[in-house]
This record gives sequence, structure tokens and C-alpha cells, in this order.
Amino acid sequence: MEKEYLIRKWLTNDLNEEELKSFELLEDHDLHTDIIESAQYFKASHFSNVDEFEKLEDRLLDETPVRKLNWVRPLMRIASVFVVGFGIYFLFIYNNLTHIQTMAAEKTTIELPDSSTVTLNALSEISYNKNRWSNNREVKLDGEAFFKVAKGEVFDVITSEGIVTVVGTQFNVKQRDDYFEVKCYEGVVRVTSKETTKELNVGDTFRMYGNEISFSNTNFQIPQWTKDISDFNSVPFNEVIAELERQYNITVTYDTIYEKRLFTGGFVHDSLDNALKSITEPLELSYIVESSNHVRLKNSGG
Repeated sequence: MEKEYLIRKWLTNDLNEEELKSFELLEDHDLHTDIIESAQYFKASHFSNVDEFEKLEDRLLDETPVRKLNWVRPLMRIASVFVVGFGIYFLFIYNNLTHIQTMAAEKTTIELPDSSTVTLNALSEISYNKNRWSNNREVKLDGEAFFKVAKGEVFDVITSEGIVTVVGTQFNVKQRDDYFEVKCYEGVVRVTSKETTKELNVGDTFRMYGNEISFSNTNFQIPQWTKDISDFNSVPFNEVIAELERQYNITVTYDTIYEKRLFTGGFVHDSLDNALKSITEPLELSYIVESSNHVRLKNSGG
């Protein structure tokens, strides 16, 4: 059996009896076992401590046997130390991450370790490290979510378009492709995106579409999508359509000349027919439901 295959299954504790015997016969068996035993003295939260990890690495390298007659084998053993060590690091860190995601037309609310809550909109995902939470309140978001943050240490929401930092507050973050929007419903929120940092107070909305930044206000006390209503204030029409597709799990085709048109209004999540009327009539469009999951928009006059 291939050595790498046995090591991989050994790291995940997935060796059968025959494979275990083969693994124990490897000449590097003692070296790999020593790595695991040493790694057990580390806590997951300490893996960011470079000095400690380098001490372990130096110790393992010092203990690596070297044969004078073959210079290739020592190099392979050193490489093995790095590969196995990184594998252990990755398994510990990755396994501590909690991932939650929603499907199309689905919403869910979860409670974080500090009793903060997150409500995820359709087709959204968050991840966080529950074991490091007391020292690092950090959530990675892809999609849209409404946060009610318990008071405590700094709380960061990290997206591909920017970072939202708070202490204890309520706010909504939406990041879809190059569209980034933050609304503050309670307390103060700091938004950092590219070269821009902005503090938002209650009712303030920060919006970035591509490289264009704009600000507006909301009178709502919570995001309307949590009440099954999507609302928009001067939002590009293509983002309105994208949200409709997420909420109803459909595909919408339309003339691209409408993509950048700004739309103000909204639609409900419990009736596709009513939702389509709400977004087409203001732009003098009509719609054809061509199948259960496909809708085509067209100019009312054509």
C-alpha cells in the first residue's frame, strides 16, 4: 500500500486492521507517532503561537535520523514532518469551525456561543470558531444575515467586500458578488471596505456597488426580509431580480438594459404572482411564467 495513503487514513483514525499492521511496519512509524503525541500538548487556541509551533518543529527535526549514505531519505523525512504537522494543524483548526448555510427560499436563526443571534437569509452561509469564541468573536459571512450581538468584546463580521465591527448592537449585512450593504438598527456600527471606513448610527445604511458608495436611511426597526418582505431603496434592478430568484428558487430572464436601473419598492415572499407584479409594474414591464422555475420579463408594450 502507498505510504501516503496509510498516513492519511491514520491521521483520520480510519485504518482497518490490515492497514494498521502495514502502517506499523513503516520505518517512519515511530516518527509519525511522536509527532502526534507532541501535538496533543497543544490546545487549538494556541496554534497561532508561532514560537511554540517552531519549538515543536525544531524538536522533530532534531530527532529525525539522517543517513550519510543516502541524502534523499533525510530530506523526505523532513518533508514528512512538515506535511504531517500541517495536516494535524489543519485538522484541529478546520474541525473547530462551525458552518451554517441556507438553501434557496430558506431562512434560519442560530445562537452563537455568547447568546448573540444570527438570522440567515436564503442562500447564505456563515462560519465561526466556537472554541476560540471567548477571545475572538468573528463570523465569516457569504450572503445576507441579521445580527443581534450581545455586549462584550469586539464582534467582527468578515465578508469578501468589507468588515463590519461592533460591540453590542443590531445590524444587517448583505454581501452578494460586488454588492455590499450594511444597515444599523441599534447602537453604532463601523464599516471598513477597501479605502473607506464609516461609522453608522441607528437608521443609517451604507451601500457599495462595484466601486460606487452611497448612503441612505431606513425607518424600519428590523430588516423586512425577516418578516418575509424584501424591500429596496434605489437598488440596481439586477440585485432585485437576484433576490427574487433566491427567495423563490427560480430563474428570471430579462433585457439587460434594465440591469442598472435603480429600483425602490419591494415584494412579498409568499406569493410569486404578487411579487412579480410588485417589481414589474413600476418599470412598465410584464411577465410570463414559462415553467415552475422560469419566468421571463418583457416590456409591456412588446
